[in-house]
Amino acid sequence: MAEFNSKDTGAFKGVWVFCEQREGVIMSISYQLLSEGRKLANDLGVELCGVVLGSGVKEEYIKALGGYGADKVYYCDHELLKDYTTDGYTKVICDLVEDKKPEIFLIGATNIGRDLGPRCAARLHTGLTADCTHLDVDVEKYKSFLKTTSTIDVDNTAFEVNTNLKMTRPAFGGHLMATIICPRFRPQMSTVRPGVMATQAYDEAGAAKTVVENVPVSLSKDDIHVEILEIKKAAKKMVDLIGADVVVSVGRGISKDPEKGIALAQDLANALGGVVGSSRACVDAGWISADHQVGQTGKTVHPRIYVALGISGAIQHKAGMQDSECIIAVNKNGDAPIFEVASYGIVGDLFKVAPMLTEAIKALKASK
Repeated sequence: MAEFNSKDTGAFKGVWVFCEQREGVIMSISYQLLSEGRKLANDLGVELCGVVLGSGVKEEYIKALGGYGADKVYYCDHELLKDYTTDGYTKVICDLVEDKKPEIFLIGATNIGRDLGPRCAARLHTGLTADCTHLDVDVEKYKSFLKTTSTIDVDNTAFEVNTNLKMTRPAFGGHLMATIICPRFRPQMSTVRPGVMATQAYDEAGAAKTVVENVPVSLSKDDIHVEILEIKKAAKKMVDLIGADVVVSVGRGISKDPEKGIALAQDLANALGGVVGSSRACVDAGWISADHQVGQTGKTVHPRIYVALGISGAIQHKAGMQDSECIIAVNKNGDAPIFEVASYGIVGDLFKVAPMLTEAIKALKASK
């Protein structure tokens, strides 16, 4: 293995995605990151590689990563990688990075990814930007992004032309968006929030031509300083916000009768075939459980229809839902920021408007 020097930026090439698996099943965040990684790899003219660590993962699951954009998959198969451990996964990934030298390495901001990413970055002596919501390497594409998401006078601002990864994430509690670069070290690493990047359509031909490279793993029990005795799963039904086609969310506007407000949202969601979400205010007040939360500190959603009932539209909440296809906002305050991103706005009391919407939808369905 050649000597590893994270400062030798010219020695690094290619885009990598850590494809997380649990119990042999690839997590959906992997497909999202591969889809985004494909765009970056195309802009750079380089190869996109998936990295899978595990034991006995089915070949069909590994090959399927090519259907979401991977040219190659590095598969590290070892019995000590069956279940995630920080020490084991960090060693194997860093050994592979030091050998192959990717320019960009993306990791999902899951519980595992948020533990793994910083440890790998520290060991590789490089930087890591956490919880990214946007990535670019092409300057013109980055400028186009800024024109729609910032107040910067892009046309009259000088931009340095380079292919550094521009990693954008919420900062200062979501009150602004910061773009971070890592120009002096490689690989450029970031964790990306689940649900932020769109998954491309599955390509059967891409999966068929995927190259799978089985990587020799150097790992022993002495490298791992914890022992997994048992894995316990909590049997708790949680709402699937990310996969929902319709989300009806409630905000602080239900404060006069939270229980009734949530019930009205549930009725409307049922009529539309969707699920109930909420702003952080409702979760903090204890009116609804945290798995319903949409926003910077909750889940990022991209439903076909997003209904905001009594949500003012703080930037933290908008960061998690503003890319929905159709946004319908109901708020008594006609100047509420939520109307800035709404496709349709209704100025009124949600306790009166929501039942009217539900009845109208039911009547429309009954007439068909």
